Amino acid sequence: MAHTPIAARPLAAILDLDGTLVDTLGDFVHALGGMLADLSLPPVGRAEVETMVGKGSEHLIRAVLAHVLGQAPGAAAVQALYPRARDRYQDHYRAVNGRHATVYPGAVLGLERLCGLGLPLACLTNKPTAFALPLLRAKGLDGFFAHVFGGDSFARKKPDPLPLLKTCAALGTPPARTLMVGDSSNDALAARGAGCPVVLVTYGYNHGVPVRAVDADGFVDALADLQMLPKK
Repeated sequence: MAHTPIAARPLAAILDLDGTLVDTLGDFVHALGGMLADLSLPPVGRAEVETMVGKGSEHLIRAVLAHVLGQAPGAAAVQALYPRARDRYQDHYRAVNGRHATVYPGAVLGLERLCGLGLPLACLTNKPTAFALPLLRAKGLDGFFAHVFGGDSFARKKPDPLPLLKTCAALGTPPARTLMVGDSSNDALAARGAGCPVVLVTYGYNHGVPVRAVDADGFVDALADLQMLPKK
């Protein structure tokens, strides 16, 4: 698939969190395991969870319930269980947030290099803000960001372009000069809709689909490899 080159050096950058900066799959698995046990439902495997993350906790909980019940996400049985499942999931996630998560190799160096270029940074994630902020603090990443926005910060979540447009406004930079760095089609679709250039990491969570099949301007194996920014 052809990729559009980044025409001008970005004035700011927006970074995704889960699958881009921090590997949080272990947190998801433990929180969902506790939720399912509380509901007397069977556990879900790590491989299955990996294909479901990235679209916010509401989608994740419904997808997991649908999987273990053998139902569609919109089925009546799933909808009936969802309120209790959501409450139990939030309690368990709050308890494990960051405990089973690790910062990806090269992430800190990549952030340092972006800051060294004088770029203001924002973290934009579909994770609830109440979970995103403590995770960034626990991993020593919060100091890199001028803004942190979660899945509950705006009326819609990625892949809708609204969160990117709102984040660009907060950064004070035009979308065409604001780089989006993420790990999935959610980030790429949101960036394309907002008019932002987008680079994807190759190691994150892309709903079980090879990330290099996604329409993006570039791919890196580590954030420290972000060397493709134009000179001016």
